[in-house]
Amino acid sequence: MTNDDLVHRLRSLTVELDVFGAGFAARNGLHATDVRALIALLDRDRAGAVASPGWLAGHLGLNSASTTALIDRLESKGLVDRRRDDSDRRRVALHVTDAAQEMGWTFFGPLIDQVIAVADGFSDDELTTIRTFLDQVTAAVAGVRTR
Repeated sequence: MTNDDLVHRLRSLTVELDVFGAGFAARNGLHATDVRALIALLDRDRAGAVASPGWLAGHLGLNSASTTALIDRLESKGLVDRRRDDSDRRRVALHVTDAAQEMGWTFFGPLIDQVIAVADGFSDDELTTIRTFLDQVTAAVAGVRTR
């Protein structure tokens, strides 16, 4: 197997995940950017960090007006709420609602279970290598994207 083959396999996986995510978006009346925003907000929360509208704009590469429209759309659907940041009451913090998390788990849960089942077939050392590879590829993509 060549390294080109790895690139093609990653591209194939990316397309499959994109199609899967598009199904979630269509089923729930969301835009692709809405789904990316929800994922970004969940990841930010999982990391223990506060997500502000400015952070979300920078993360998604959106201008202020587009970010406001996005947040308004998600808030009107009951998927995101805005609260004052506990550590700085002047800042607004964005939070994915429990309803949005349930909606996502209902759709993505079976896929997550399948991925976990696949991972269970690998040793701890193999999983460490896979994680390292995926983290470095993700960083490479982000680096090229932000040039």
